[in-house]
Amino acid sequence: MGGVDDAVGDLGVIHLTDDRARLRGTTYSRSSGARILACTVQLQMQSGNEGMKVQLVDPAAYTPAYDHALAAALSALGAQVELATAPFPYGEVPEPDGYSRVERFYGGLPGGAGSKVLRAGRAVRHIPDMRRWRRSTNAFDVVHAQWLAVQGLDVHLLPSTKPLVMTAHDVLPREPRPGQVAAQAKLWGHADAVVVHTEHGRDRLIAEVGLDPERVTVIPHGPFRHLSQIADPMPLPAELAGPGSRGEKPVVLSFGLMRPYKGIDVLLEAWREVTDAELWIVGRPRMDISELQAAAPDSVRFVARFVDDREIAPIFNAASLCVLPYREIDQSGVLATALAFGTPLLVSDVGGFPEVAQRGAAKMVPAGDSAALADAINGLVADPAARERLALSASLLAAGEWSWQRAAELHLELYSRVIASH
Repeated sequence: MGGVDDAVGDLGVIHLTDDRARLRGTTYSRSSGARILACTVQLQMQSGNEGMKVQLVDPAAYTPAYDHALAAALSALGAQVELATAPFPYGEVPEPDGYSRVERFYGGLPGGAGSKVLRAGRAVRHIPDMRRWRRSTNAFDVVHAQWLAVQGLDVHLLPSTKPLVMTAHDVLPREPRPGQVAAQAKLWGHADAVVVHTEHGRDRLIAEVGLDPERVTVIPHGPFRHLSQIADPMPLPAELAGPGSRGEKPVVLSFGLMRPYKGIDVLLEAWREVTDAELWIVGRPRMDISELQAAAPDSVRFVARFVDDREIAPIFNAASLCVLPYREIDQSGVLATALAFGTPLLVSDVGGFPEVAQRGAAKMVPAGDSAALADAINGLVADPAARERLALSASLLAAGEWSWQRAAELHLELYSRVIASH
């Protein structure tokens, strides 16, 4: 799925530079917001950040969509940005927009996505490539690691002469291998600053990892706007053919990597009480879904594979509602995608999701409660006005407080602080 998930786990219908914006038949003025943004950008450029040399690092290309969006937003505010990453084995990635992408890791290895051959090649190349990357950091003012995949090794391979920022996309591993939690916590301790996407994530880093609150900065996950701007989108996947694809029934969408904590079993239990709608479960499985597929009624359609970026827009454009019944999470790239498309959201009350619901951009139900989930789905499917209100709030949030412009400003302010104090 084009790197759009919990972290692979972005798009917005409203552009702050527009004098007016239109969302599903609702028109309202945005000129004041445009003036505020223009002034903010001008002040940011005057503050000395123009020309700052930033290296973003994602060695295993875990989140190319997020990497692209952040790099492009930083570049738009005048930073000189390199994205140091690896070939993405699942498909094409967005073309760089104002920044450079350098594949410093795992280039030219044999084997397809997820194969044992590719994993073995990466294991052999990891330490040499990390050492070469460390030497490359000398050319930059600040290094910002999005992911470091081999925590126990990588803590010994970090650059020691440059300010280092890390983003805790996952505060701590959800399905950890032995020793992985302690190694991840040790990594966070080596950073000059750690970025989290939610106040919930900040609280966990302070309480569970013991990080100094002064070293933890909350910067919301921006919407993946570039997915709505793909010039040659593909048609809906053939697996989704049916009444929903023809607009004859509302579509409820579950999107992203299929993993146990995503609550797909809870959603299918709730679906027994939902009538007159279709459920689309779309994404690459990271667990056995055979029993879920066998028990699903005819109104459920699965696309159980990697989904190309060019397929994402038609899927979200067809959805009346996006459902995230997760058991645990900090923040989700799937949620950021839904915000970007202005898709109404129904979420469980875990992690950072309540922070979205508090802003009116999602309806919330108790995690694991299939009856409450069914009631909420039925209520929203039957109430187009309620869905419109959620869609409007989602698009306003994506264009304002949680926009990539704002995220880039906050990152540049953080970089300036760590450079000054390093």
